[in-house]
Amino acid sequence: MATITAAMVSELRSRTGAGMMECKKALTETDGDMEKAVVTLQKMGLAATAKRAARVASEGAIGAYVHMGRIGVLVEVNSETDFSARSELFQQLVKDVAMHVAASNPAYLDESQIPQAKIDEQKSIFLSQSESSGKPAHIVEKMIEGKLAKWKKEICLVDQPFVKDPDKTVGQYVTEVAAQIKENIKVRRFTRFELGEGIEKAEKGDFAAEVAAAAKG
Repeated sequence: MATITAAMVSELRSRTGAGMMECKKALTETDGDMEKAVVTLQKMGLAATAKRAARVASEGAIGAYVHMGRIGVLVEVNSETDFSARSELFQQLVKDVAMHVAASNPAYLDESQIPQAKIDEQKSIFLSQSESSGKPAHIVEKMIEGKLAKWKKEICLVDQPFVKDPDKTVGQYVTEVAAQIKENIKVRRFTRFELGEGIEKAEKGDFAAEVAAAAKG
């Protein structure tokens, strides 16, 4: 079995932000393999975050993002303590979520907020599109279910690919931050405004695309 040195524990701690005892335990379990120890701690952090999900998160912050005076977003992100809400990591999360909302324009926070009438309407649209496919009814039903699942992910904030890192969803990003802060963190609500929205006018550019480009750049 590999000898776990103080230097190894220190390196793992600097990479993951975990406590000394947690780092030593992870290194011991992985026989000193640093990369496996990182993965172990990540899994431990996510598991602990899941357990904290039931705890009340009533503190936090309201963040704002305005893009060139044309798109504005207000977002509320909750944490368990005011101390964590003031941290740089949490404040960056709030800013990132607000920027994502500006860029991706989600219609709902998560699937639970989608009205059943809206789901039925979309299902009817997919059904009409599939009627000419010539496929058996049970196949068509599965196709519609798949399209509905994809549609829900496209319009719900927590399921959208995070604009600054499309390899993860916004929900996964929030969970990662929660694991580092060691508190229950939730995006509670958001509001997005776009200049002239609802007013018939000539198209002058895709502002949402501009925000997305700025976020990635």
